[in-house]
Amino acid sequence: MTSVDITEARKTDAPATPVIEAKDLTRHFKVGRGFSRQMLHAVDDVNFSIGHQEIVALAGESGSGKSTIARLLAGVYKPTGGEIFYQGRAMSTFKSRKDQLAYRGDVPMVFQDPFSSLNPAFRVSHGILRSLKLHRPEFSRPQREEEAARVIETVGLTPAGDIMHRYPYELSGGQRQRIGFAQALAHKPKLILADEPVSMLDVSIRIGLLNLMAELRRSEGVSFLYITHDIASARYVADRLMIMYAGHIVESGPAESVLANPKHPYTDLLLGAVPDPRAPLAEGIEGDTGEPPKVIDPTPGCRFRWRCPLAIDRCHVETPLPRRLGENHEAACHVAEPDPGFRE
Repeated sequence: MTSVDITEARKTDAPATPVIEAKDLTRHFKVGRGFSRQMLHAVDDVNFSIGHQEIVALAGESGSGKSTIARLLAGVYKPTGGEIFYQGRAMSTFKSRKDQLAYRGDVPMVFQDPFSSLNPAFRVSHGILRSLKLHRPEFSRPQREEEAARVIETVGLTPAGDIMHRYPYELSGGQRQRIGFAQALAHKPKLILADEPVSMLDVSIRIGLLNLMAELRRSEGVSFLYITHDIASARYVADRLMIMYAGHIVESGPAESVLANPKHPYTDLLLGAVPDPRAPLAEGIEGDTGEPPKVIDPTPGCRFRWRCPLAIDRCHVETPLPRRLGENHEAACHVAEPDPGFRE
């Protein structure tokens, strides 16, 4: 699949009911002991939704809270505050094992490291067959074998019969990551949480995994939350882009709109960090000075203010809230300007 195919496959009509929605989602962690105990604000008051057959990219530097959001959606962490709604139902109401198992089958996760996400003691079919037995108990053993072969072929690994009986060490990193997607597909999911699935792979094979995500969206009807620090891959595959910094989503909107017309200074900084072979080697990023983000007991104000070349006095005392600055384009910045002629 080429980049043109991906553009044509993107879903343009926003569905009325999202697959998943986060409202004021918050997660804090206690650090230290006794009188030195503090609170790390990993995610603060985050709001977003993901529609049917939609690929949404969540981008930001390491430590911004991206993976914490994925683990909140996967049910690994419980929110400190706010709520997650799955197909309109609050996740906090999933009390029974049946409800929790059904949710985890509908919203599986593909991990960053293909070398440690598979058990080296078992053949690669083991995890897929186990998922099928757990999440699709109506299948007989022969049906599970048949479905395992189907999902392996769906992710581009052939012949499936040969691949199924290999051990993880017999596969390349790209093949192992495709097995990770096959395990997720075995659940018959509605949404796949892909936590930096290509970051540990060679550049030459990353494009194949991105094309796979776009193809699975089309053929299997699945949505994706694609977590990445790579703006170029987000531009290539995502319908919408959310930029995260120090626990806050600071900008969001259609991917092309956010990247072509960034509103938040941090988005500008990320775009400036994308390597440009035409730029001089000594060229730096203007304004990228100051301290790293403060997320342990942070004070009010914009968390990017210490690195922002546009910061004003208001940025130090008032935390900016997201506001619409263009068509479906939001940014949490006191100094960001709306598009010409745009009115909320």
